[in-house]
Amino acid sequence: MLRSDHGIHAVLVDQGAISFRPCSMPLMTFMEDQGCIRDSSVLGCQYNYLSWDEAFHLLGCALDYSSLTGEILMGSLITGDQQNRSPLWFSLPQIESRMKRRRIINIIVNKCFESHMQPIVNILEETIGYEFLLRPSLSKDHFRPSDLFDVARETGLQSQLDQAARLTAIETSARHLPRGIKRFINFLPSSIENPNQCLNQTFAAMEKMSLDPRDFVFEVVETERITHMSHLKSIFKVCRNMGISMALDDVGSGYSTLEEMNALRPDYIKIDRSLVNGCSRNLFKQEQIKLIIQQAYAFGGKVLAEGVEQREDFEFCLNSGVVLAQGYLFGRPCRPAE
Repeated sequence: MLRSDHGIHAVLVDQGAISFRPCSMPLMTFMEDQGCIRDSSVLGCQYNYLSWDEAFHLLGCALDYSSLTGEILMGSLITGDQQNRSPLWFSLPQIESRMKRRRIINIIVNKCFESHMQPIVNILEETIGYEFLLRPSLSKDHFRPSDLFDVARETGLQSQLDQAARLTAIETSARHLPRGIKRFINFLPSSIENPNQCLNQTFAAMEKMSLDPRDFVFEVVETERITHMSHLKSIFKVCRNMGISMALDDVGSGYSTLEEMNALRPDYIKIDRSLVNGCSRNLFKQEQIKLIIQQAYAFGGKVLAEGVEQREDFEFCLNSGVVLAQGYLFGRPCRPAE
């Protein structure tokens, strides 16, 4: 996917245009044979549409051409406010996904979300920090956060969403938390291509709001197995050089493994809720939790139990060496009071 320098993504509306490249005479001839009229007022292969049916017809014709010729086409959705701007180019499948999921896309582009806060407590059940979680804005379109990130991944908007969510969390923390309170913020390593460049806006936001980077903990959240450990280590190094602590989320379940934990040596290790829930009555879960704690303590990592709902589970975790906890037992994620 090619990006423009300014990083603007179009809000999807039912009138606009689609451009295709590389533009060629065979492509224009094929599109004309399918009843698609090229906009002759602009250079290139741009086709206007007045409804979503027309837009899908244009895209379908371009996909047919690509299938017949084997030529890989890129597309750009253009709306009225983008006519004089350099467009962003996506693969045709990404364009198709963006059009089909336009409600979610517009939520991402318009940033119709906010950060809710869930308390994190120590062994005395004192609140020492909060995790910031993405939720729909009041009176805006509702969504499941997982759906938002799934669509962003499918359509090439993952980096934009990840950065916007991170900045929203930082701004929320600046308004509602005093210095010294930890702020746990999720990030997707796959959305950060160049750590020094991609995180500059994040660091600048902290500086502008006079926030102490030492109050922040960035959590690695990944839905796919980490395959580029060196890249993730470079992200850890850049963040730690700024004074930011690092956490590995969902350890013990999914893709966060003990092997990755030992390779990365995060400052905080969050035991997955699937292990914590019911651990006071499950010997297998108890063994797994103790193993995570033992290996984390070997390199000085602080272990946090996620998804704590039962006091018996909390007590088992405490007795095993967990020093922090998070879950409904201590508080649900909620919108901070203004």
